[in-house]
Amino acid sequence: DYYHGRPVSAEDLIREMDSAEVDMAVIWQNPSATAYSDDPEHNTRALVRANGYVRDSALRFPDRFIPAGWVDPKACGLDNALQMAEMLVRDFGFLIVKLNPAQNRYRIDSPPVFTVVDRLVALGAVPAFHFGADGQYTPSGGLRQLAERYRPYPVVAVHMGGGGAAYETAESLYQDARRLGLDCPNIRYVLSAKRDTHMESDLIAYQLAGEPFCHNLFCASDAPYGRMAWNFGGFRSIFRSLIDGAHHTDARVRGRPGLFTLEAARGYLGGNFARFAVEGYRRLLAACQARPAVCP
Repeated sequence: DYYHGRPVSAEDLIREMDSAEVDMAVIWQNPSATAYSDDPEHNTRALVRANGYVRDSALRFPDRFIPAGWVDPKACGLDNALQMAEMLVRDFGFLIVKLNPAQNRYRIDSPPVFTVVDRLVALGAVPAFHFGADGQYTPSGGLRQLAERYRPYPVVAVHMGGGGAAYETAESLYQDARRLGLDCPNIRYVLSAKRDTHMESDLIAYQLAGEPFCHNLFCASDAPYGRMAWNFGGFRSIFRSLIDGAHHTDARVRGRPGLFTLEAARGYLGGNFARFAVEGYRRLLAACQARPAVCP
């Protein structure tokens, strides 16, 4: 039967992408398939192997995958995490490097996190975080500290307050995340693992806010924890109802004919991230050219 923590190969993921009519996907390691121990050196080797599989998969399928890295300052130790950040950006060429405070049990606003992110930003990479209500490690105040510390540099927050929390528990962070993103335009949110009703409300709020906010949301599936065909089928249906507008249940949409267009929908479904990635790779390339001796 289906098991949430099962390993997923590059080939498995491409089959799922094909069924969901998804052209390209951002990929990073699956923590459920990376076994840690009490030894930071063992954990570092395991995480390097996992990141290496992501790199190798993107090299095998360069027109399908956008590779991203993963560091863990708690399980691997700060020094190892900093060395891994250097390797992921300079040697592997990853634009995005993720930290998961909830999965790996450390505060999003802790000193080791700031130290790692300082290094990533100096290298020209984009830091990404699991940001959800499934634990005490990712409060909205912590994400605000990061966004304000690095403003206007982009910070990616995955799930926009979602994750694995129960509905009532997640409600307040859903609301806080929406307000926080509109306060801090350098936050880019990945819409995944979150109630569909709230994701639709996020889309409406950001579209009403106009630029740059309408470019700051990226639709996603959180595969393998979310089924890509289900999620993107749902997103496409949501956008059809938003574009139609006249019969929508939300008065903000009914009262603004033409608020959502096909072009706007295409942005949320992939165009926003494509433009974000191109800008990021240009910045990363500029940083690389400033240090040619250490670039691949």
